[in-house]
Amino acid sequence: QVQLVESGGGLVQPGGSLRLSCAASGRTFSSYRMGWFRQAPGKERELVAATSWSGGYTYYADSMKGRFTISRDNAKNTVYLQMNTLKPEDTAVYYCAAGPFMATIYYWGQGTQVTVSS
Repeated sequence: QVQLVESGGGLVQPGGSLRLSCAASGRTFSSYRMGWFRQAPGKERELVAATSWSGGYTYYADSMKGRFTISRDNAKNTVYLQMNTLKPEDTAVYYCAAGPFMATIYYWGQGTQVTVSS
């Protein structure tokens, strides 16, 4: 059974940091890109960051550049999203995703809530 399990969400004050984790299991993901999407209430789901397991591909949405860092631990089959200098507008459910391209997602995680509020 293929699974993507996110963890690390929570409540944080503006300017704070969180690290999300996505543990992948059930198949080999080495041929897939891994990404983080987010969806805020009333808004469409958007791509935040993505990477390949080889490290040869990395993408960040413009509003996340310099604040968010995507990384992976191939031995643990885990992808991380380090989020710094968080803003209230970063509040959303964050989803881990896997697919050959970020426009073609084969697997989704269940999502983890991130709330940035004082």
